[in-house]
Amino acid sequence: MRLKEIEINPKTMKLEVDIMKLRGSFAIVVCDGKAKLTGLPNHGETKIITHQGKVKRVKYDEGEEF
Repeated sequence: MRLKEIEINPKTMKLEVDIMKLRGSFAIVVCDGKAKLTGLPNHGETKIITHQGKVKRVKYDEGEEF
């Protein structure tokens, strides 16, 4: 699974991400009080699919330059 759950502090409803520990490009998706982190591919697309204002899925389309 590419999506990694990020813990949200229930008292403050804030999330913390140590960007010094993460490498490369990434995206954080927040929906319904949940947060998930996903790395972005070097070559390709990452699509966040929504329906009625909620995130339904994250789709990856990767490739490599020839």
